[in-house]
Amino acid sequence: MSDTPKPWTDPMPDPQFDLMRRILAAPSPVGLEGAMTYGVLKPHFEGFAPGDWQLQQFKGHAGVVLDTHPGRDDLFKVMIIGHADKIRMQVRSIGEDGKIWINTDSFLPTTLLGHEVKLFSEDPAAPGQYRVIEGGTVEALGAIHFSDPSVRDGSKGLKKEQMYLDLQIHGENKKQQVLNLGVRPGDAILLNRPIRPGFSPDTFYGAYLDNGLGCFVTAEVARLIAEAGGTEQVRVLFAIASYEEIGRFGSRVLAGELRPDAIIAVDVNHDYVAAPGIGDRRMQPLEMGKGFTMSVGAIASEQLNRIIETTAREQGIPMQRDIVGPDTGTDGMAGVLAAVDCAATSIGFPIRNMHTISETGYTKDVLAAIHAITHTVRALDGLSDPHREFLDHHPRLDQAGPLGHQGADTPEEQK
Repeated sequence: MSDTPKPWTDPMPDPQFDLMRRILAAPSPVGLEGAMTYGVLKPHFEGFAPGDWQLQQFKGHAGVVLDTHPGRDDLFKVMIIGHADKIRMQVRSIGEDGKIWINTDSFLPTTLLGHEVKLFSEDPAAPGQYRVIEGGTVEALGAIHFSDPSVRDGSKGLKKEQMYLDLQIHGENKKQQVLNLGVRPGDAILLNRPIRPGFSPDTFYGAYLDNGLGCFVTAEVARLIAEAGGTEQVRVLFAIASYEEIGRFGSRVLAGELRPDAIIAVDVNHDYVAAPGIGDRRMQPLEMGKGFTMSVGAIASEQLNRIIETTAREQGIPMQRDIVGPDTGTDGMAGVLAAVDCAATSIGFPIRNMHTISETGYTKDVLAAIHAITHTVRALDGLSDPHREFLDHHPRLDQAGPLGHQGADTPEEQK
């Protein structure tokens, strides 16, 4: 969608932003990912995929995989994974006063207070059919006038058990009014905040950047590879997974079924520079606006990272190294969790306020990730033998050369 030689340096074109917004808007809570995978991404894939590519579907979940070379198990298989599931709240019980008590899942309770939501209720009389209720808000305390002094002054916070959905029910038989709607324990609730351009240039904000953004990046890499004529030595599996937010179960199944040789997970990351109150933790200074991130540590393959970093440097794509410790925290773990021998890493983009209604990102970081992955796929396709490349070139620290003091002058490229 951009004709410039370095599109990650330009504002995101409006049609591309609209695609991102449509993907992020799809109501796809954990276990109900079909709105994003089947409602938005499947028709999008079918709109540009060459005739010999194949879209794979699955029985146990709504994940999809766009396969560039179906059946070609002899080729080096690269799986690029975004996850479609969104963290959600769920109905826990219904009170006599009409309050709908909820589970808050992976949300910090205090970030939910007062926000509008959508409740998706399965019709008890027609299982499998869903209705949506809008206009409710998440509450816990009511008016400040009824709050304990320790809550008023901030010395005491909220417990997840205090959170409820208020549908403004009043009058007689309040609980029955809710029951008559067919609302039942387990019904999913999502924050109601669409994606909008932010105040600062090239920014955007809203709910659920985690992880519709990874799905958007995966889809855009697929489009760019298709427009470039595909690949010859590499079979690319553009995967949209489910169940990531409850343990990365969907991508684990995809890896077990398709057995990729390499996995590149695409997921949001943190802007540690802007995160409040963590200065004393001395985190790696990842920052929104400084490019995509690449995981180092855990199971991240140094060989795959070498190719990504070399490619980004050659193309002039800004990159930040993310230190992940024992676990990437993303679908990059899918291969080892599924007991599949594959190189893997995780690509991301720093955002602010993760798991809130006001997640914030920077479009040029997202574009940087799209083009870094696209060029990496092309670099892998250009290897004489991708299989042997990864079998034979594991780093050898026993062959490390000596390094002496380099002086105090700042290199020109860093000034």
